[in-house]
Amino acid sequence: MKKTTLFFVFSFLSLFSLGTLAMVSYRPTLKKQLSETYVSLLNFAGESNDPEEIVIIEPIPIPEEIFIVPDLKDYKARLRKDHYSNHLSAAEENGSGLIMDEEGLFQLVEEGALVEVNSGKGYEVEKLTHSHPYLTPEAKKVLDQIGETYQALAGGDSFITVTSGTRTIEQQKKLGRRNRNATKGNSSHSYGLSFDISYIRFNGEKSWDWKKLKQLEKVLSHFQKQNKIYVIKERKQNCFHITVR
Repeated sequence: MKKTTLFFVFSFLSLFSLGTLAMVSYRPTLKKQLSETYVSLLNFAGESNDPEEIVIIEPIPIPEEIFIVPDLKDYKARLRKDHYSNHLSAAEENGSGLIMDEEGLFQLVEEGALVEVNSGKGYEVEKLTHSHPYLTPEAKKVLDQIGETYQALAGGDSFITVTSGTRTIEQQKKLGRRNRNATKGNSSHSYGLSFDISYIRFNGEKSWDWKKLKQLEKVLSHFQKQNKIYVIKERKQNCFHITVR
């Protein structure tokens, strides 16, 4: 392949030189340009073996997706109740795998499959007693977006409260003995993709605020319509159970 390329280059140079010989004799500038072209063609053909002349082009990094906070003031869609089987299917398919105990959970944290969630713009995580403040990176990203959108809609420094995060199977069994409403069998909370948001606790205070509740529902409805989350309104627990899709 290299011999063929060299033959083509030198044939082209010979014909090109014959056709421009007369002009070269009285056009010094053109002579210089032809000389530079000749050198370039030789380099292209692989005549230069100097490794320092090889230019490695670094790939251009793709910027991370920029989240644009939606304007939901005139948003009218209503929040729907997604069946729990959808939550569980999404968790099984996209989560970190079933988390049996704390040893397994912290192994995933060490590997980066789960990240800590404390507080962010538009939300805070209360002190958790029956779950852990960890989610998959994708779930945390969606939670950040929900909090940011809620604060933009509610105004000021408004924030919502996360009341539950990732729950191991071990914790789920203990919770089932104390709470009859707890899910029997595997829970979507045990895959790192689910969290609960209170609808009676806003700005760090417990209160039945109809306006703030409707604002939160509007935000969740938007993310639901964007196919980012599944939602169930748990009335006895006063929270929205959310699973990232």
